Amino acid sequence: MRFAIRTLLAALTFAAVAWIPDLIGLGPAGGSSDLRLGALLAEGSVLAFAVAFAGGVATSLTPCVYPLIPITVSIFGARKAGSRGEAMAVSALYVLGIAAMYSALGVGAALTGKAFGSVMQNPWVIGFVALVLAAMAASMFGAFELQLPASMQARLNGVGGAGRAGAFAMGLVSGIIAAPCTGPVLAAALTFVAAKGSVAFGFGIMFAYALGMGLLFFLIGAFSISLPKSGAWMETVKSVFGVALLAAALIFLKDAFPALKPLFSAARGAAFAAAAAAALGVLAGALSGSFHAPARQRLAKGLGVALLVGGIAYAAGAAGARERARAHAGFSWLHSEAEALALAKAEGRPVIIDFWADWCTACKELDKIAWAKPEVQDEAARFVALKLDGTDGSDAFNALAEKYGVVGMPTVIFIDPRGREVPDRVMGAISAGEMVQKLRAVDRACEGQPSPAKPAAVQGEPVAMACASRW
Repeated sequence: MRFAIRTLLAALTFAAVAWIPDLIGLGPAGGSSDLRLGALLAEGSVLAFAVAFAGGVATSLTPCVYPLIPITVSIFGARKAGSRGEAMAVSALYVLGIAAMYSALGVGAALTGKAFGSVMQNPWVIGFVALVLAAMAASMFGAFELQLPASMQARLNGVGGAGRAGAFAMGLVSGIIAAPCTGPVLAAALTFVAAKGSVAFGFGIMFAYALGMGLLFFLIGAFSISLPKSGAWMETVKSVFGVALLAAALIFLKDAFPALKPLFSAARGAAFAAAAAAALGVLAGALSGSFHAPARQRLAKGLGVALLVGGIAYAAGAAGARERARAHAGFSWLHSEAEALALAKAEGRPVIIDFWADWCTACKELDKIAWAKPEVQDEAARFVALKLDGTDGSDAFNALAEKYGVVGMPTVIFIDPRGREVPDRVMGAISAGEMVQKLRAVDRACEGQPSPAKPAAVQGEPVAMACASRW
C-alpha cells in the first residue's frame, strides 16, 4: 500500500475513532433492548445501517466472494436476458433473495436475544462471545479458514438456475456459499443484533447488510460492468474485518470485567490519544501487509493491529465514561435502599429505583437516551433517586431483586409519595419523552387502585395491578 494512501487512511481512522463512538453511542455487550426502530433512528443509530451497508459491500470484495461474482451472474442468467429491464429484474431478485435470507436471520437473532437476554447479561457468556469473535478475527488474518465441503458448495451453487425464480433461490443460499469470509462477519453482526434484541432493528440491519453485499451483483448483472482484477487490495479488506472483529472482542471483554472501568477517562483528550494510537497503527501496517510475509513485516503488522484495535476499544470505553458522567450529572443517586426509603418517607417524596449493571447494554442505553436528558432530570428532581448496581451479582442485590420481583435489567420502579409502588414499570430502554410521561403519572397512578389490604381479585382487578405498599 502506498504511503500516501496509508496516510489518508490514518487520518480517516483518527477522525472516526475520535468521534464516531459518541455519535453512535457504543455501549457494552450483553443485555437486550426493546427499543423501536424509530427510537434508534432518533438517537442517531441510522449510522448503524450505513455501516451495515458498507460492511456488506466490503464483504463482496473479499477473496471468497469477489472472484465468483461474474460466474454467479452468468448462472442466474442476467447477461443472457433479452432486455436491460429483464437483466435488472433478475439481478434485483437475486439481491432480494440475499436480503430475504439475511433479514430472516436478523429477526431470528433478535427473537433469540429477547428469549435469552438474561443469558447474554452473564459476564462469562460475554467472555465466551469475545473469544469467538477473536477466533473469527484470526480467520480473517489467515490463521485458518471456515469453509463448507466442496461437494456441498457445488450442490448449493446448483440451486435455482437461470430465470427469475432461480435468481431469487440462488440469492437465498448465497450467504452460505461464501462461508470463509461472510461467515465471521455475518456471525458477528448477528451477535450484535441478538444483544440489541429488537426485531425491527434486526430486520433492518441485516437487510442493509444484504443490499450492500448484493450491490456489485446487481450492477454487473444489470449493466454488464467489468470488475477490476482481484489482487492484494482484497487482503486489505480482510484486514479491516479482522481489526473490526478484534475490536468488538475487546469491547465485549472490557464489559465482562467491571474492574477495568476506572481505566477509561471521560476527558476528551483521552479519546484523541486513543485516536492517535489507532492512526499510528494504520501507519505501521495494520491494514496492509500480511502475517505470512517475512518476520519484519509480520512484526510491523502485529504492532499496527495492536495499536489500532487498542485505540478503538479505549475510545469506546472513554465514550462510555462520558455517557456515565452525563447521565449522573443531573442526579444525586443514592445507593442504599434503606437510606432512600427513609428519606422519601420523612419528606413525603416519590422514589425512583433503577436496577442497573455495568455489563447491561439496555441499562447504558437508558442512561444515554433518558436519564442524561435535561427534561428528564428536571422532572425527576422531586424524586429520591436510587440506583442499585447488580454488576457483581452480590447477595444483597439479589435479595433486593427478589423482593421487588425484578427478572431482568434494566428495570425501573416508581414509588409514589404515599409509599405505594406504581404498577407501570420500565423494563428496557425508553425515550426521554416516555420517561417524562411516566414520571408525571406517578402521583396519580395508584388513584382508583384497590387497597393492598383488600383482595384485588374481589374488586375485579388483577392482583399484579394492585399498588403494593413499600413502607
